[in-house]
Amino acid sequence: MAEPPLYPVAGAAGPQGDEDRLGLPDGTEAPLDELVGAYPNYNEEEEERRYYRRKRLGVLTNVLAASAGGLLTYAVYLGLLQMQLILHYDETYREVKYGNMGLPDIDSKMLIGINVTPIAALLYTPVLIRFFGTKWMMFLGVGIYALFVSTNYWERYYTLVPSAVALGMAIVPLWASMGNYITRMAQKYYEYAHYKERDEQGPQQRPPRGSHAPYLLVFQAVFYSFFHLSFAGAQLPMIYFLNHYLYDLNHTLNNVHSCGTSSQGILTGFNKTVLKTLPRSRNLIVVESVLMAVAFVAMLLVLGLCGAAYRPTEEIDLRSVGWGNIFQLPFKHVRDFRLRHLVPFFVYSGFEVLFACTGLALGYGVCSVGLERLAYLLVAYGLGASAASVLGLLGLWLPRQVPLLLGAGLHLLLTLGLFFWAPKPRVLQHVWALYLAAVLWGVGSGLNKTGLSTLLGILYEDKERQDFIFTIYHWWQAVAIFVVYLGAGLPMKAKLAVLLLTLAAAVLSYLAMERKLRRGVAPRQPRIPRPQHKVRGYRYLEEDNSDESDAEAGGAGAEEEPPPAGPPEPAAGRRACPFEQAQEGDGPGGR
Repeated sequence: MAEPPLYPVAGAAGPQGDEDRLGLPDGTEAPLDELVGAYPNYNEEEEERRYYRRKRLGVLTNVLAASAGGLLTYAVYLGLLQMQLILHYDETYREVKYGNMGLPDIDSKMLIGINVTPIAALLYTPVLIRFFGTKWMMFLGVGIYALFVSTNYWERYYTLVPSAVALGMAIVPLWASMGNYITRMAQKYYEYAHYKERDEQGPQQRPPRGSHAPYLLVFQAVFYSFFHLSFAGAQLPMIYFLNHYLYDLNHTLNNVHSCGTSSQGILTGFNKTVLKTLPRSRNLIVVESVLMAVAFVAMLLVLGLCGAAYRPTEEIDLRSVGWGNIFQLPFKHVRDFRLRHLVPFFVYSGFEVLFACTGLALGYGVCSVGLERLAYLLVAYGLGASAASVLGLLGLWLPRQVPLLLGAGLHLLLTLGLFFWAPKPRVLQHVWALYLAAVLWGVGSGLNKTGLSTLLGILYEDKERQDFIFTIYHWWQAVAIFVVYLGAGLPMKAKLAVLLLTLAAAVLSYLAMERKLRRGVAPRQPRIPRPQHKVRGYRYLEEDNSDESDAEAGGAGAEEEPPPAGPPEPAAGRRACPFEQAQEGDGPGGR
């Protein structure tokens, strides 16, 4: 007797004949829909909702990862640079550790590399962003900051100065790509949150103007609340390490006679020895290793958690407009009156950050209450700026002019107050006023940065030109930082006067721009060329772009011409394909 097969044979009749338990035929007679059809409990609308919810969570992850990466990168850079300059300032440290190597000369050339190199950034930043892509430009910029940290293990001219020049070259591309990235995430979040409206309008239809503005405001507030915490995080090496080696104010400020508005330059008369004991080399290596590890974590955050800002086809289109056009377009955007009116605000945005770190923190703070309180002043500034960035969410309910003008008005009042304040050296009774001034200045900075970036994202919604706009913004900031570097030796009253004039010009110019927009004046924007794909294949047999529509090829209202009779003519300079040769009679059945 034959044994039954272990597994049923495909196509064989079951115990109930040619039908299964559901009454449907089995084997070759089974209907195709039952085999490859949709799952009976499949809910297309629910699956679509879950899919776009995952997409929105991915966008939020991208924003948080980019914000945390910017926080860690700038905190490591500021903390290391601050600690390095203080150590190299001390005469005893230089003589004992490095002898006659010339650390002051190396530091001056390093600062030149950081402050002067970004002046040329307008020439190469758009090309780099389009070549590498927004995400990979962010990763490359964070990597160059980490390179600068690594060179401090071996402090020599040939390590510090080249890394400082590379850092200066990466400053504008990094922060321009960061601003562009946050703006793109807001636009993508709007697309994923309103996917039903997008399906009704069609994939080629652009969303209404200003529709992504609420998401943009929230994302910029989150980004700058993280970013301004870097000023507080940068002080951790000072608080937990270097402050234990510093002299008190009675020693460091012994020859300082004027502070605040009466001072000139940076800390005139400050003692040349600020370290009462020299830190051990092993301890310095431990601190630098921690900073290097944090910089490496920032690189991993950008690499692993930040998604692409554009789809692959969009990246190809952005590069395909031509590298010459990419180089020229930042200069052509000067035609736009909105950018021309915002340039004073861009410059002031660079002035006020440098004034907070040098003029307010050094000329008023360290000059009067000592170097040991520098870290706490900058912590107060960073916390105030971070909190004010969150307050920028008031723009969801208020006109967009209010946060920006509120920050400018606060800075105006503070600058006028500082113009008439000259604190006495080695007097601690007014230390509360210094902390209050630092917090309020940080509030103005937070409103300034959040308001400007949000305004640029609202005015320029076209993804084809956003990288150019943020490049111009951060390049003018770099120019302002360069001007501050050149004028470091000016009297404090001259610095405050320049700050006041720039702020007044920025506010008046911004109000003039808003008035023009209310009157309906159309801005003159440069035309972005259509992508010119160089790929040859089944889709690109002609010399012209085969993706362009008839309206694009013949202009608006062009009449459709009937296709020519006979086989298509091959383009000049191109060998005919086998199909065309056969139509012409060159094939086996030809003449």
